[in-house]
Amino acid sequence: MEIFFNFSGNMENGLEETLENKLTTNSDLLEVDPGKPASLTWQRLLNSIGKPPVAFELSFKEIRHMAPIGFRLWRYSKEEEALGRASIFDIFRKHIITCDHGVPLGGIGAGSIGRGYRGEFQRFKLFPRVCEEGPVLANQFSAFVSRPNGQKYSTVLCARNPEVPKESTGLGIESWDWNLKGEKCTYHGLFPRSWTIYEGQPDPELRISCRQISPFIPHNYKESSLPVSVFAFTVSNTGRTSADVTLLFTWANSVGGISGFSGDHFNSKMKTEDGVRGVLLHHKTANGQPPLTFAVAAKETSEVHVSECPRFLISGNSRGISAKDMWHEIKKHGSFDNFGYEECLPSEPGSSIGAAVAASLTVPSGAVRTVTFSLAWDCPEVRFGDKTYYKRYTKFYGTLGEAAANIAHDAIFEHSTWESQIESWQRPILEDRRLPDWYPVTLFNELYYLNAGGTIWTDGSPPMQSLASLAERKFYLEKSRSHLGNATDTANQDDIAIEILERMTSIFEEAHIPQMSNAAFGNRLLQDGEENIGHFLYLEGSEYLMWNTYDVHFYSSFALLMLFPKLELSIQRDFAVGVMMHDPSKMEIMSDGKWVSRKVLGAVPHDIGLNDPWFELNAYNLFNSNNWKDLNSKFVLQIHRDIVATGDKTFAQAVWPSVYTAIAFMDQFDSDGDGMIENQGFPDQTYDAWPTNGVSAYTGGLWVAALQAASSIACHVGDKASAAYFHMKYEKAKSVYETLWNGSYFNYDNSGSSSSRCILADQLAGQWYARASGLMPIADDDKVRSALETIYNFNVLKVKGGTRGAVNGMLPDGRVDMSGMQSREIWPGATYALAATMIQEGMVETGFKTAAGAYEAAWSPQGLGYSFQTPEGWNTDDQFRSLCYMRPLAIWGMQWALTKPKLCTEELKHGVIDESLYHKQHLRFSKVAHLLKLPSKQETSKTFLQSVTEFICRRVPI
Repeated sequence: MEIFFNFSGNMENGLEETLENKLTTNSDLLEVDPGKPASLTWQRLLNSIGKPPVAFELSFKEIRHMAPIGFRLWRYSKEEEALGRASIFDIFRKHIITCDHGVPLGGIGAGSIGRGYRGEFQRFKLFPRVCEEGPVLANQFSAFVSRPNGQKYSTVLCARNPEVPKESTGLGIESWDWNLKGEKCTYHGLFPRSWTIYEGQPDPELRISCRQISPFIPHNYKESSLPVSVFAFTVSNTGRTSADVTLLFTWANSVGGISGFSGDHFNSKMKTEDGVRGVLLHHKTANGQPPLTFAVAAKETSEVHVSECPRFLISGNSRGISAKDMWHEIKKHGSFDNFGYEECLPSEPGSSIGAAVAASLTVPSGAVRTVTFSLAWDCPEVRFGDKTYYKRYTKFYGTLGEAAANIAHDAIFEHSTWESQIESWQRPILEDRRLPDWYPVTLFNELYYLNAGGTIWTDGSPPMQSLASLAERKFYLEKSRSHLGNATDTANQDDIAIEILERMTSIFEEAHIPQMSNAAFGNRLLQDGEENIGHFLYLEGSEYLMWNTYDVHFYSSFALLMLFPKLELSIQRDFAVGVMMHDPSKMEIMSDGKWVSRKVLGAVPHDIGLNDPWFELNAYNLFNSNNWKDLNSKFVLQIHRDIVATGDKTFAQAVWPSVYTAIAFMDQFDSDGDGMIENQGFPDQTYDAWPTNGVSAYTGGLWVAALQAASSIACHVGDKASAAYFHMKYEKAKSVYETLWNGSYFNYDNSGSSSSRCILADQLAGQWYARASGLMPIADDDKVRSALETIYNFNVLKVKGGTRGAVNGMLPDGRVDMSGMQSREIWPGATYALAATMIQEGMVETGFKTAAGAYEAAWSPQGLGYSFQTPEGWNTDDQFRSLCYMRPLAIWGMQWALTKPKLCTEELKHGVIDESLYHKQHLRFSKVAHLLKLPSKQETSKTFLQSVTEFICRRVPI
């Protein structure tokens, strides 16, 4: 394991420029060698067959303890399924688990298509909450070569063979030449690009390189939203004779799974005046999902000839050109120019169809030639029940679902600029010799989750609903306001549909204004002139289906803040609005079967929802998250960090009321009035299978840091009285937090239980954020360093020699804490956060050694097969829980610590606050806190609104 460091001061690739959102100019762009991978990449031979990941198993004791919860979850999932809704835990469905994933396709928030390093396209995530995990093996690149001496070569460029179905007629894709020698081919992955080098394949004197590029470009909020990828081929001929080469791109009219067999799908040709040719595949999606169109295209040049086969039969008994016929035509003639094909009729149920685009060229001896393909998909709508949102990219390409050809075309012409911008972003980090080689590669590749994490990026407009939602209302579909001022405006035939949609939108917006006020749409906090960047969603994990799970976003948010800060602020605005929402509708809690209010005023939502995001918050129902002790602190800490990182005081002013309310809400959990909140004996924080009681290192440290952050935010918005008041509360809480110190580290909690002296790897989460955002430390430097050294010596080194990361819980005698499922787990996200904390405290080498264990387990060739699907965690038996998870994006917290970005901090001057002023502030704060207090068991009959009404009626002066 390579470890060497010498960091002193800021790294050269600091974030000062990026956080100011300064886009790279054309003169700054770096040139890209089209056939050469980046200097550091994640690599696999195409014939590599790793061991599939192994899922975790519960002990008998845990099974017995969790049986009632498991039954309730199963019942709940069946009830949701009967209503056409998704359950938050996708654990009862059989998943396809492999270890062959690579860099996925597409930008951010418009759907994702995975691609394995062996060449297969798989893990289709094109609709909310839907993941079709298996490959569609008709989706392939293939190569055909012929030499003047009569030698011919052909192969699918994929190192696996399709299974031959029992009912095979021999006319399907199994008839193609699947003879690639994977041991001579290498895959290189560095998100958002990958390179596959086919050395001497299929022709021994030919070298083919396929470069996959997706538009994930930091601080670019247009192209980064596009559903497209480009495949740039470089063909090098080392032989003595010229070579006639045809590269073939085949694509099924399918969105994964069995969707291709549902029928009524059809294909059509596309051609532009500037040489882009291809096929459009129009997919009539089932199960209430909106239709989708793929575009498969290639660029025709003076050296490259493009031809198409718009329809061939992949499987089924329908008439028409078969997959075998199509393959034979290319193999014989090198193009489809003389291929007679029938009219592109819709597919029949039970049959699946595909299309093919061929690029033919001659490569002289010793020459290099290039071919460019693109794949785009257009599905402008996102549907949640009866609500329809439009994706971000529709602001640039329209909402009518006819943009696939234009997106594919533009990608072919613009991808070189995208790639240069990506190169300018990544190369300085890749070439920094002070970093261990594994770190930059893992840093960039963990970003796969911002594409493949079920992400949705809307245009920021209110949702559309069907006319049925206005059935009881009388209305007239009058001309939209944008056209009222022009009496001579005459809509032409092409624009009439758009005009009708504008009229409908106007009616819907007016009709649903009251409903919108009950949704967590943060754009209502935008001031005049501020950009509405849209709303952003991403799932907690592939099995834990909740949007923007906030306790986990606490770890992963550094990636968005550093790369797409406008999206980070958008998320925070949504949660700021969510803090101020109250939803008394009842939901059943799985842990005890009790029914509770979905969301109470002042509590930070656990998540933004699932089946009806923004409107129905808190899809999480394992425990009552209104009682959680970490969410409010994490909200305040993230808000503060984002303010000082962006310098956006307008944002600070807009969210300040929510910050104050979030702090006041937590006052009820300080049962003894000592300034410190207490846990309540159940898993009331992100470790939701690990109970905590009393004052705890994790939530206590977060609370101390949050009070200091609240004081700092108050300074930013000019509320000096609140700043002084919260600073005093911070000092008071800090003194209680220090009572957890045992001489070496901070105790897990002060309950006196068997786990109280457990060494929690994440005990300094509050310190991490305090340092990251320019606040004072929450504990003395020597104590912080001692705790970090103890964690490293115990939680890291005592688990397989430090090659797995930091185990969550370790007992003082050197044994792993086996008291619960999560205590014995290693969370890569928490490990990266721990490493970031170490780096901030000057323990750079120790930090990298700690994080290297997570790399060894998840990404190394000898690891556990988690590449491009990093799980929430693995246990000491190398068994994973929840693949493809949000929290490992916390590795960008390490990059934040290394780059030490310039922060817009306010100088905090807190003298001795006047006693009368303190009393006045405390009285006001206490009244707010009292109104936010959750009802006790004796007061459950009194609703929140009744309490507020009584308060107002008493007219208590503030």
